[in-house]
Amino acid sequence: MRFLSKFALIATITFAVILLTWYRCPVNKKDDNFFRDAFEPVDDYKELRGNRRAAKSFSDSKNYNSFQYDEVECLINKEYTVKCRKEGKETFIPFSFIERYFEVYGSVTHSDGFERFEWRHSYSQVYPPKHKYSPKGVFMSFEHYNVEVRDRVKCISGMEGVPISTQWGPQGHHYPIQIAQFGLSHYSKFLTEEDPDVTILEDGDDEDLRDWNLPSARTRVKVVSDPEVGRVVEFEAPDSLGSFGICMEIDDDSFVLSLDFRFTTNGTITITLEVQKGRIYYIHYVFSNNLISISGQHIYYGLGNIQRTWRHFTRDIGIDFQKGMGLQYSKVKKGKLRSIIIKITSICLHGNGQVDNVTISTAAHLDQFYDAANWLVNHQDERGGWPIMVARRLDILQLAPGWYSAMAQGQAMSLLVRAYIRTKNPMYLNAAVNGLKLYQLGSADGGVMAKYAGTYTWYEEYPTQPSSFVLNGFIYSLLGLYDVKEVATDKSKQLAQMLYDTGMHSLKHMLLLFDNGSGTFYDLRHLTLGIAPNRARWDYHTTHINQILLISTIDSNPLFKTTADRWISYMKGKRAPHN
Repeated sequence: MRFLSKFALIATITFAVILLTWYRCPVNKKDDNFFRDAFEPVDDYKELRGNRRAAKSFSDSKNYNSFQYDEVECLINKEYTVKCRKEGKETFIPFSFIERYFEVYGSVTHSDGFERFEWRHSYSQVYPPKHKYSPKGVFMSFEHYNVEVRDRVKCISGMEGVPISTQWGPQGHHYPIQIAQFGLSHYSKFLTEEDPDVTILEDGDDEDLRDWNLPSARTRVKVVSDPEVGRVVEFEAPDSLGSFGICMEIDDDSFVLSLDFRFTTNGTITITLEVQKGRIYYIHYVFSNNLISISGQHIYYGLGNIQRTWRHFTRDIGIDFQKGMGLQYSKVKKGKLRSIIIKITSICLHGNGQVDNVTISTAAHLDQFYDAANWLVNHQDERGGWPIMVARRLDILQLAPGWYSAMAQGQAMSLLVRAYIRTKNPMYLNAAVNGLKLYQLGSADGGVMAKYAGTYTWYEEYPTQPSSFVLNGFIYSLLGLYDVKEVATDKSKQLAQMLYDTGMHSLKHMLLLFDNGSGTFYDLRHLTLGIAPNRARWDYHTTHINQILLISTIDSNPLFKTTADRWISYMKGKRAPHN
């Protein structure tokens, strides 16, 4: 009996040990997610790679010693719990919780056979200026912008070659800020990128036209002399897409098509594309006021009405395909569509007309820059502005269609000044100078000027009542004024100088109102409306930094560099000291 009692006691203890062992989970001792010898931060990743806590080799997965951790509940603010893990004196909280709670970012990355977790306090990037700002040069860091690929760009208009925006209006509208950014980004890319690869397909100089395929006796091509442009190719073909047009085969992996054309009848320019899995798609540029549509494998862009005058036409076929297919795909799939194109296989013409300077290239940035500049010249109204024809709501504030934006004025002026510098065409400078008018008109009277505390002049991105005082839009408006004052002459220069100096005086006195100790405010609505502050997202925070770093190259006041350095530190988790 005594033996049985001892046996029962031993069995009970053994069973209890087994249960406790099951409750505690084994972990690879070489797994850096859990094993810690010390908690010393190391800055150099090369140094870290030699440390077993830094990364785990993919091949090092066998014959490990187990290390134990305990599960523990973490009580958050006495409101709810999160499952955590306890290892000695350390408690580990799931990063998925930390990410949401603290608005930080991170992911597991792989490099050279090693795995590590990369923590980022912010997701955006600062681009310090490489040179002193100049109206001849790159605009901020816009060489990194790709306006046309944005989801809020419905397409690039076939009528005027500028973006059509769905921002604040799904029907599509001309948004001057987006158009100016489109032009400034291509101008900046032109200055910073290598020269594009260009293949001339047709320039009218060669009498040998055998590259053009004539499918029937109803089609013909010949070289003629045009009094406007010189030698060009004249073509005749049925104008119906149901009939064969004249075609030229293309064997090139570039996607930017440019040509000069003049149609004398109804007609179409058709591009044939080969995409993955051998599928064929067609993009038709037709004389129609319909913006964009798709039917099966056929995408249509409207060219507007037949003008019977010469027109220069540049298209990024990859973007046109992506936007066309995007009409029937989800947002996730849209971003992948451009990459599935293998090549352009042909260009076909229907109708009667003339064509010249047909090229295929890797880029045509200046063409797209001038498309934006010409749109701004053609659509500036008598008040010198570019009205935004959709309603805009900012919290409890509302702007009716037809409002003006100081940011639109500034970026448009920066674009127009650059177009003038390159061409010396006075129409661009005249339009830029006309843009000064709205800076002198109060926002209550339909202009863009406001006063903070009745003292400091501010040029409003959104001219609401009461004012919202958006920082990034204000600084863009100042850059436009700077560009005009550097190029204009006489009274126009004096006016631009006065408006610029007045704005800079306000910026120097108000900049620190936007510092919240761990980031920046997007605007000052919390002061003017008495509502919750509107914190700037990290991409807007870095825009603020990029802007004041740029300002620091043309204004020596130490405020700008000191403030930029502090705001950069916020992106790494630093905060202003407390009391």
